[in-house]
Amino acid sequence: MSRLFAPLQQRSLTLRNRLAVSPMCQYSASDGLPNNWHLVHLGSRAVGGAGLVLTEACAVSPEGRISAADTGLWNASQAEAWHRVSCFLRSREAAVGVQLAHAGRKASVEAPWLGGRPVAPQDGGWTPVAASPLPYREGATRPRELQPIEIRTVVDDFAAAAQRALDACFQLVEIHAAHGYLLHQFLSPLSNRREDRYGGSFDNRTRLLREVLAAVREVWPERLPLWLRISATDWAEGGWDIEQSVELARMVKDLGVDLIDVSSGGLVPNARIPGDEPGYQVPFSARIRREAGIATGAVGLITRAAQAESIVAQDEADVVLLARELLRDPYFPHRAARELGAAGHVPEQYQRAWA
Repeated sequence: MSRLFAPLQQRSLTLRNRLAVSPMCQYSASDGLPNNWHLVHLGSRAVGGAGLVLTEACAVSPEGRISAADTGLWNASQAEAWHRVSCFLRSREAAVGVQLAHAGRKASVEAPWLGGRPVAPQDGGWTPVAASPLPYREGATRPRELQPIEIRTVVDDFAAAAQRALDACFQLVEIHAAHGYLLHQFLSPLSNRREDRYGGSFDNRTRLLREVLAAVREVWPERLPLWLRISATDWAEGGWDIEQSVELARMVKDLGVDLIDVSSGGLVPNARIPGDEPGYQVPFSARIRREAGIATGAVGLITRAAQAESIVAQDEADVVLLARELLRDPYFPHRAARELGAAGHVPEQYQRAWA
């Protein structure tokens, strides 16, 4: 019996298998609205057999976008556009989730294939905001430090976006607190130099994230799961690390978080990340799962069916999230099911190719 293809129950939501589509920004939206590209991109992965399809990072406010081509959920028109996408994914029996995010100091840049350079306000960009006025890297825009009243607005924006996600028929919300974006910027001492109640101690640096999670849980139904993506380590001296990640996981479990999606890095450009080692982040997932007693997801250079099966079978994670491998092959779940001798979910229209 394959553990990878066993269902996973998260509150009232059942994932048909443990393979999930990791959030991947497409930089293809206009005014925050998903379009036919997003429908086909995400729909292909649902047809391909993934148990859960997560959207790209979806901004909770206009200034929370990484680029002007990011999707959002800060207004009703965006919720209506996402509704079309989510309904199709659900019709293919995939669970559908949205990742809610705020880019913080990494906002207002070009798409990666255009160079990823900062975009000035006079050129259609905006001034990024952050925990502290520290640019991401040399040459990046210096962000403006958020004032306490603005921090309250950020919390409200996440909650409002979660309510719109419910209106758009999403079944799961993931809060993005990884990869150097705003919530991660508050967590790490390398990017948070504040001297108020949101900076300094571990409790202070985690305060904004805890407030966001509590506010989202107030509007997100008890019957539906709430996930949290974190960077388990900054891979940099003096930064956020695995010990703090374990402690955070213990705390957020009591706030209604059902799973920690465990990634790493992204906060500083000079981090030394061993990204050429398959499954290099899996030990972080395993440790958080074991020591915090919470479900976890593993992600990062997982490319083979046997590798994914082993991660779940050895209790290193409850879910395996795939990114680049699913860009290369949207039908990886069907292929993996065949390799592992498990029952897949091949659509009737495609069964002649998988008989």
